[in-house]
Amino acid sequence: MIEKKDIALEKAVLIGVITKEQDEEKSKEYLDELEFLTFTAGGYAVKRFTQKMDMPNSKTFIGTGKMEDVRQYIEENNVSTAIFDDELSAAQERNISKILNVKVLDRTNLILDIFAQRAQTSYARTQVELAQCEYLLPRLRGMWTHLERQKGGIGMRGPGETEIETDRRIVRDKIALLKSRIKTIDKQMAVQRGNRGKMVRVALVGYTNVGKSTLMNVISKSEVFAENKLFATLDTTVRKVVIQNLPFLLSDTVGFIRKLPTQLVDSFKSTLDEVREADLLLHVVDISHPNFEEHIASVEKILGEIKSGDKPTIMVFNKIDAYQQEPLEEDDLETERTERHYSLGEWKSTWMSKVGNNALFISALNKQNLEDFKKRVYDEVREIHVTRFPYNEFLYPDYETED
Repeated sequence: MIEKKDIALEKAVLIGVITKEQDEEKSKEYLDELEFLTFTAGGYAVKRFTQKMDMPNSKTFIGTGKMEDVRQYIEENNVSTAIFDDELSAAQERNISKILNVKVLDRTNLILDIFAQRAQTSYARTQVELAQCEYLLPRLRGMWTHLERQKGGIGMRGPGETEIETDRRIVRDKIALLKSRIKTIDKQMAVQRGNRGKMVRVALVGYTNVGKSTLMNVISKSEVFAENKLFATLDTTVRKVVIQNLPFLLSDTVGFIRKLPTQLVDSFKSTLDEVREADLLLHVVDISHPNFEEHIASVEKILGEIKSGDKPTIMVFNKIDAYQQEPLEEDDLETERTERHYSLGEWKSTWMSKVGNNALFISALNKQNLEDFKKRVYDEVREIHVTRFPYNEFLYPDYETED
């Protein structure tokens, strides 16, 4: 549970379902992540509601009895926001808003709001606004009456805050304008990438909050913003890095997440182009997270969607300093030994052993095993570089270990 440290945080209830595809344990994991998203956006989850269902209710997502429980709790505890773990349809959102009489958000809306907070450059803000408009368009009917009683806060950054009287035609015109603006910037960024010449490009990819920016800072000796919150990095950062005497370009990209809104994948096309055009991917994984294997699968799924799943990849298991093996007493014959009881050594002998020298275990924060990391990256970049510039082979000898 995330501790409440600021009385100004917006109070919210979280709502999820348990289905055949999403069992109780999986539902808890998703709600844990939803709570972290809520905290990142500036809210505080005061209570969770879950319901076992064959499938979500088409009208109100959860059943009428559970919805009444939520309504009573909200009323008695002065809660201002209800956040659902899955994307709501326009009809569901309207129906729920009428019942609860508070601000209703879904996971997609929440992520879009965090992106709106994090966007620093005009390009990132344009990308976020496009995603927000595309999300908003099918939800215009009946929305403005709800917005009239909402006074800012989570989910209210962007077009919904200033365009209450907007109709579908104006939103469509805005989407066309934003797409045109992004297309122009895309061309400029493509030219910038082309101007980098044939220098080897390496991209950091991974789930959100796995330590990519911290690793970027350590390797490139720069000061990319890093914070223990989701989506701390939104704008892609590219730095020239030199390991020993071998130069290459290293880019830090936006973190991925389960149930990533399709609007964001589409609108952040140029950001993801850094991944598409990379020669080598460093897939950073937070091995201290109990669900890191699911995070790996989520990232690989998105990489496949952007046609980057077959790129040369080094798995970088970060945060080994924070990894905690769940204890199991030797005389405990009842508890089943699972992956949560594995030591790091045991993990290395699982499927990770098949990855071979493309699996590294480091702590970017404490700079553990960074020499091994640098050597492996150097060797891989050198191989690509020599293939591209054969006459430079003798300029870059084998990696020399620092004393």
